Amino acid sequence: MPNIAFLVKRALKMDWGRMAETARMLHKKTGKSTAWLLRDMLSCAVHYNAGYMDYKIAQMYRLNDSQKRTVITRGVSNAIVRKMNDKAFWHCFDDKTEFNTLFAGHIGRKWLRLDKDTRPEALSAFLEGLDACLYKPLEGSSGQGIVKFEKADWADPKAFFSRLRDMGDAVVEELVVQHPVMAGMCPTSVNTVRVATMLGDRQKGIVYAFIRIGNGKVMDNVDCGGMAARVDLESGELKTVAADKAGNVFERHPMTGTPIVGFRIPYWEEAKEMCLEAMEKVPQVRFVAWDVAITPTGPIFIEGNSFPSHAVPQFAAHYPDGIGILTEFNKFIDVDALR
Repeated sequence: MPNIAFLVKRALKMDWGRMAETARMLHKKTGKSTAWLLRDMLSCAVHYNAGYMDYKIAQMYRLNDSQKRTVITRGVSNAIVRKMNDKAFWHCFDDKTEFNTLFAGHIGRKWLRLDKDTRPEALSAFLEGLDACLYKPLEGSSGQGIVKFEKADWADPKAFFSRLRDMGDAVVEELVVQHPVMAGMCPTSVNTVRVATMLGDRQKGIVYAFIRIGNGKVMDNVDCGGMAARVDLESGELKTVAADKAGNVFERHPMTGTPIVGFRIPYWEEAKEMCLEAMEKVPQVRFVAWDVAITPTGPIFIEGNSFPSHAVPQFAAHYPDGIGILTEFNKFIDVDALR
């Protein structure tokens, strides 16, 4: 039973307006009364550390108490990161140039750090032979701040250099060419696989994997309108439908018509091996979500996340029986001890 101090702390942090808005939206979707939904949402906040977005994305209104306990809510996810990852070492992953340097053997593309010490000549040399490049802020997540530039944009090299410098410190990277099988799912974005590894107290290895698929934009991220489907760890086959953050479900990709269930990730064994090797590199960061691109010659890293998003691993469409991803985490650590 939560104590009074905990309840007060939770109440002060709640966004009551967004909760009410979510309850009204779910009332229209489910037919459940707004009052019931608000009470259930509050109960989930107190007992399962769930925010209103957790409640919506995981469709916790359809779950019983034992099922709700298996959802990786924001509070539980934050507790896992606090336990597993020493903040003093987050920079190894959060700074893109540090990450690219540390895992240089698995980056597979040209890149250049762009800051106050970078000379225009260095950028010109980097761009030579390229038809496009990506600008990525040194730190950031969910695709925020990433811009794709075409060759025409640097027709005036000095103006282009000034433009990038005005945008802030960043890395500029050569575009990744993905495997034709992956491009067949959605050609407008590099469709990456998020592979989460853990150096757990009970065991170490891969906790989960999801493919993230674009839906017409340059980015495959679900915060940019993309979708995700769960990957079977043994075979690399997609075993679930795809879903997006709005709760839409897709049996086939809406642009290409490619079937979701049964799709197989090329070079899956190599991708797993790469992630399992990399997870030992910074042992102070024991829970990492690796974003892996599959190229015609094998897997490469796009980035590693020291504070993995918990949104995709709780999409309701991936758990038709209502049993969530925390059952997988419990193989690695005692999740109940973190609540």
